[in-house]
Amino acid sequence: MKKLLSILLVVGFISASAQDTLQFGNWIMMGKVSLNFSQSSFTNWSAGGENSITGIGRYNMSLNYQKGNHNFTNWLDLALGYSIIGDADPMKTDDKIEYIPGYAYQFSKNWYYSVMGKFSSQFAKGYDYGVDSSTYISKFLVPGYVDIGPGIQYKPNDWFMLNFSPATAAWLIVADQRLADLGSFGIDPATFDTAGNITQHADKSKFMFGAKLIAVLSKEVAKNITLGTKLELFSDYLDNPQNLLVNWQVLVGLKVNKWLSVDLSTELLYNDNVMITDKDGNTGPRTQFKELLMLSVGYAF
Repeated sequence: MKKLLSILLVVGFISASAQDTLQFGNWIMMGKVSLNFSQSSFTNWSAGGENSITGIGRYNMSLNYQKGNHNFTNWLDLALGYSIIGDADPMKTDDKIEYIPGYAYQFSKNWYYSVMGKFSSQFAKGYDYGVDSSTYISKFLVPGYVDIGPGIQYKPNDWFMLNFSPATAAWLIVADQRLADLGSFGIDPATFDTAGNITQHADKSKFMFGAKLIAVLSKEVAKNITLGTKLELFSDYLDNPQNLLVNWQVLVGLKVNKWLSVDLSTELLYNDNVMITDKDGNTGPRTQFKELLMLSVGYAF
C-alpha cells in the first residue's frame, strides 16, 4: 500500500504539471488535481505516539458547453486516500467517484428547463477497521447510486445553482450477493428459514422514484478563501417519502500560494434505510459525518 501512496503522489504531480485551462469551441474545461497529506513521526518520544502518514489524491473537473439557450454541464469528483499508522495495515480514509451530467435550456432570465443525472460509487474495498479488517463491507458498486430526472433550474450567477426534479428515477446498486443478502445500504435483505438458511437471495438493486433537490455554491468568500458546498435532498415516493435522504458536502479552501492550500472538507449523510450499530450495540438509522483537515498540494486549471 505504501507503493500505492507513492504512485498517487507521482501521478498527482505529473497531472498537475501537465494540465491547463482548455477551451475548444463552446466547450470550457476547468478543474483541480491535488494531493492532500498529513504526517507525524516520533523518535524516543517519552509521551508516546505512533508514526503515521495519510495521503489523499483528488481530481475535480468541470466540462461545460454553452451556446444560445443551450447548456451542457459535466462535473467529476474523484478521491482516494489511505492512512498508515505505525505497523498497522493501511486504512482507507477517503474514496469517492461522483459524476453529475446535466442539460439546461434557458426559457427566462435565470430560469432553465433541465435534465440532470448522477452516478456515484467508490474505487476500492472498505472495511470496518474497529471490527474486522479482513472482511470488506463495501467496494466498487457496493453501493452505487444512479439517478436521472427532468426539472427546473434557477441559476442567477456563476457561483450558485438550484435544481429541482419532481420526477427522478433512481437506482441503488449493491453488486455483491453476500452484502445484498445482509440488507446492506438499504437493500431488502434475503429471506431465511428457521435454520438460518437462505430461501431467497436478495435483489442486488433497488428502484426508487421521487423528488430531488440539488443546490450548489462555489464562491471566494474572502481573499484566498473559497467556499464550496453541495446539498442533495431526495424524497422517495415509494418508501416513506417524509424521510429525506440527505447528502451535504462542504469544502473550505485557504490558498497559501499557487500550489499550496489548506483544505477543510466535511460530508454529512442520512438515509433512514441504512442501519448502523453504535458503540452500545444499538442498531438503527444514524446521521453519518466525515471531516478532513489537510495540507493540499495541487494545481487549479
